[in-house]
Amino acid sequence: MPNNTVLIVLALAACGVIAAIIAYYVVRFMRGTIRLSLPRTAFNPGDAITGSFVLHTKKAIHGNRLLVSLIGTQVTKTRDGEKTRTRSHEIYRDEVVLEDAKQYHAGHTATHNFELAAPNMNSPEFLNSTAAQALTTALRLLSNRSTRLKWKVEARLDAKGVDLATAKHVSINIGHLA
Repeated sequence: MPNNTVLIVLALAACGVIAAIIAYYVVRFMRGTIRLSLPRTAFNPGDAITGSFVLHTKKAIHGNRLLVSLIGTQVTKTRDGEKTRTRSHEIYRDEVVLEDAKQYHAGHTATHNFELAAPNMNSPEFLNSTAAQALTTALRLLSNRSTRLKWKVEARLDAKGVDLATAKHVSINIGHLA
């Protein structure tokens, strides 16, 4: 009988976690949406990553800032016998703030255009940066087939309460560092 009690408690805890996750996304959706559009998703170093997004608020929102980011994440998979473990570590972030703190009224809809630069691994400015050092380390690890770099463009309304955000994956031909 005690084993059944433990199983019931674990099942209820799992249901609680699932309900909380669902509630978060429902609240987020009820506040508004962001639809991101990228004409291209493959880039070479130094290319301009251009796009736009539509911000639509369903409720009044106090925004701290509206921004677009290019994010590079190193993803490493390791195997230990039967178990596979995946770890992600952000190694690159370039942000462009499009609007500072602002009150968005319910029903606000606006299109925002943006441009980010794909990192140019061979430029002298980049080679001396902290991001270059992190990418160099990641590139060394890429020879191990279980490590890869994932890139995404993210549009986010950083707001009081729940943020509105969306992202699209892109690929950047990182080439070799000089």
